[in-house]
Amino acid sequence: MLKSRTFLKKTRAGGVMKIVREHYLRDDIGCGASGCAACGGAHEGSVLEPQPLDRVSSLCPQPHYLLPDTNVLLHQIDVLEDPAIRNVIVLQTVLQEVRNRSAPVYKRIRDVTNNQEKHFYTFTNEHHRETYVEQLQGETSNDRNDRAIRVAAKWYNEHLKKMSAESQLRVIFITNDRKNKEKAVEEGIPAFTCEEYVKSLTANPELIDRLACLSEEGNEIESGKIIFSEHLPLSKLQQGIKSGTYFQGTFRASRENYLEATVWVHGDTEDNKEIILQGLKNLNRAIHEDIVAVELLPKNQWVAPSSVVLLDEGQNEDDMENEEERERILKTAVSEKMLKPTGRVVGIIRRNWRPYCGMLSKSDIKESRRHLFTPADKRIPRIRIETRQASTLEGQRIIVAIDGWPRNSRYPNGHFVKNLGEVGDKETETEVLLLEHDVPHQPFSQAVLSFLPKMPWSITEKDMKNREDLRHLCVCSVDPPGCTDIDDALHCRELENGNLEVGVHIADVSHFIRPGNALDQESARRGTTVYLCEKRIDMVPELLSSNLCSLRSNVDRLAFSCIWEMNHNAEILKTRFTKSVINSKASLTYAEAQMRIDSATMNDSITTSLRGLNKLAKILKKRRIENGALTLSSPEVRFHMDSETHDPIDLQTKELRETNSMVEEFMLLANISVAKKIHEEFSEHALLRKHPAPPPSNYEILVKATKSKNLEIKTDTAKALADSLDRADSPTFPYLNTLLRILATRCMMQAVYFCSGMDTDFHHYGLASPIYTHFTSPIRRYADIIVHRLLAVAIGADCTYPELTDKHKLADLCKNLNFRHKMAQYAQRASVAFHTQLFFKSKGIVSEEAYILFVRKNAIVVLIPKYGLEGTVFFEEKDKPKPRLTYDDEIPSLKIEDTVFHIFDKVKVKIMLDSSNLQHQKIRMSLVEPQIPGISVPTDTSNVDISEPERKKKKLQK
Repeated sequence: MLKSRTFLKKTRAGGVMKIVREHYLRDDIGCGASGCAACGGAHEGSVLEPQPLDRVSSLCPQPHYLLPDTNVLLHQIDVLEDPAIRNVIVLQTVLQEVRNRSAPVYKRIRDVTNNQEKHFYTFTNEHHRETYVEQLQGETSNDRNDRAIRVAAKWYNEHLKKMSAESQLRVIFITNDRKNKEKAVEEGIPAFTCEEYVKSLTANPELIDRLACLSEEGNEIESGKIIFSEHLPLSKLQQGIKSGTYFQGTFRASRENYLEATVWVHGDTEDNKEIILQGLKNLNRAIHEDIVAVELLPKNQWVAPSSVVLLDEGQNEDDMENEEERERILKTAVSEKMLKPTGRVVGIIRRNWRPYCGMLSKSDIKESRRHLFTPADKRIPRIRIETRQASTLEGQRIIVAIDGWPRNSRYPNGHFVKNLGEVGDKETETEVLLLEHDVPHQPFSQAVLSFLPKMPWSITEKDMKNREDLRHLCVCSVDPPGCTDIDDALHCRELENGNLEVGVHIADVSHFIRPGNALDQESARRGTTVYLCEKRIDMVPELLSSNLCSLRSNVDRLAFSCIWEMNHNAEILKTRFTKSVINSKASLTYAEAQMRIDSATMNDSITTSLRGLNKLAKILKKRRIENGALTLSSPEVRFHMDSETHDPIDLQTKELRETNSMVEEFMLLANISVAKKIHEEFSEHALLRKHPAPPPSNYEILVKATKSKNLEIKTDTAKALADSLDRADSPTFPYLNTLLRILATRCMMQAVYFCSGMDTDFHHYGLASPIYTHFTSPIRRYADIIVHRLLAVAIGADCTYPELTDKHKLADLCKNLNFRHKMAQYAQRASVAFHTQLFFKSKGIVSEEAYILFVRKNAIVVLIPKYGLEGTVFFEEKDKPKPRLTYDDEIPSLKIEDTVFHIFDKVKVKIMLDSSNLQHQKIRMSLVEPQIPGISVPTDTSNVDISEPERKKKKLQK
């Protein structure tokens, strides 16, 4: 049956266009109940159980299915995901509304409906002849959708009666909308609110904790005292932003001070790019990463960023007097030039809440169900939740979601979602680390895995089309030990004309991952492989990453080759790109390759090839550095794990060999060659990578630090910086140059992906290259897959597709890739920090030499070269007399009593694990040398136990 609607639309040119919308209605859409004779086999996908007896509800003892409305799906998704909730009918009307209102919830509901064990059935009520409803005149689309849901619920109950005479099967309508529920009951549909239904499931009391508390009024605490001003409605905010009264921006909370935040204003205005907010009332219930509207305060109320560290540790959750006292601490006397534009939040444009990991701070009130949850991320406020399982959740890492933040509550309200496991447990902490850094790490879905090649796999004639056979070449790979995802291999041979042929062969991942399919979408979402200390979160399934795409030795593999003809002075004479087939003759580690190069007895073809590559690489590196490329340093650490417990048993900085540099030189050269080629072909939509030059202010600390050591660093250009770093040497202090390079690294900007059609500055500052991209690691970076596709089209080896030449889509993709890379970096650092804690937990207390990297007002930040470990030595402690501190920002230096500390000074520190705060265990450092009475600690304090806060306090009071 066909329904059609006709309406007229005025065109831009002023004409009138007639539009006909056709809507097909069908008789053959199944109800989803297995065993329903009326529908026959018309069901598609997951089906409902014939007699659902898993849930016993005191409100409805008979077997039943659930039919939720849109708001239940949007706000109570945590309840619906619980294993106890099965046999649910999701209407097309509801699914469409959810899709329009929340992409994350839509994805979660799709995942649930794809899970066969949950028995969620999607019913296309909008195309079923008996459940389709037309919008009545004067009826809002919202009311029409509510009516459509009720019509479907009623149809289901009548339809299920026909299944069998004795069947008591019913459909229960779940809605939190009072009017909709009343209408449903009038129409004879069994209807309950989500809370009523969940509380009726007496066998599953834990489900109550997962209920989102929605009515903000109902959750206002008894005192009822209004703390915050009202948020303005969206229409007023948009008007205000348009007229310039308000500014729209991203709210960034401070890690160090819970009473302070900054708002990064959107748009190109240089003035007021960053607005400071201070005090609870001005923060006005905004949460980190929310999009907010801010009003600037008058200039006489502007403040300076505070240098005070304030953590929200109060036990009394609504002690506002204490808060006001703390806010007064922030307002220190500062000079006029330190003041920054200051404002207050007047409304929320978009909430960016996510589920938060953390720990429960159990209430002191006996039998209380209300407790505070402390998130692991210090930028997130504590959250009030109601739970009956507080005793079992103490000492556990849990996930909590925020539901709302009433005006008269000091903290937002939320609900318990999931228990992750015990604090300190390696699996639990890794899970927390991945969730907190938003690293997608669920196993690959069946939909994704279905696009993998069928095993056993072999190269076919079709695969050889547009591909060169390079299996005869002496190709080898050089990687870190234990590497299974081998992206790249190299070869070097002499040509008959006396020149050299050098090839970089990269795994042809884009052959296996075709544009737009589920595998491609998942790889694009993940963006990068994340390497933690003891595990790897792959961007692509293991069959590809460790097998079919990995360029292992002695097997045929598909590759994308970049081949140069060079003279012996490493000058490129010709460049060509081709898809190829290779057979690597050896998979070597950096140490094995180095051993071959240095060996006097080995002269086989692999070794000869490596020596040729190494010789050219040295010339390339020298030339690159002459052009102004920077050689920076960062103290990278490697853990040696116990083979059985996987605990770290040793910790040392990574050793770099010549062969590391050799591989790096050819990867850089390939990336630059490919960047030039794809930009020539696609000037508007090449995916490139740039590294912006840092603003001069970034270098202030480096310049001051070198000045204090009577050295000079020039920062006008990358070349000037590189040359002055080379010259900054001290015969009496050999480690100084490494420290300078580490400090210079901290001054740098982040390198980012961008689309060539959306930017004009392509320069890569660190590499001193006018153009650059990523081509050499497609197994672990999605950017490289796009670059492979662009290059394949450029050389005629593959066909294009619309998204590849859409610069706006490419710009969005770059935005996600930049975010994923940044998060992967943070997750890796967090993993190193956690394993360092485990190491010192078993190692006990140690004293080591360290160098000062930064001086602060009340602390020094030091680097311990032996462990590549950085930490802060504080000079002001609770319950201890305060020492005399004098801080000089110009030098910079910190005078403690009569001892002066400068950057790069050598000190001796004691390192131990402080477990007094279970949630935020940390490495604690104390000064041993130079000795300052009342500040320095003796070297041998092995009897100190810092695992319990109480015992720690007693020791301090002695």
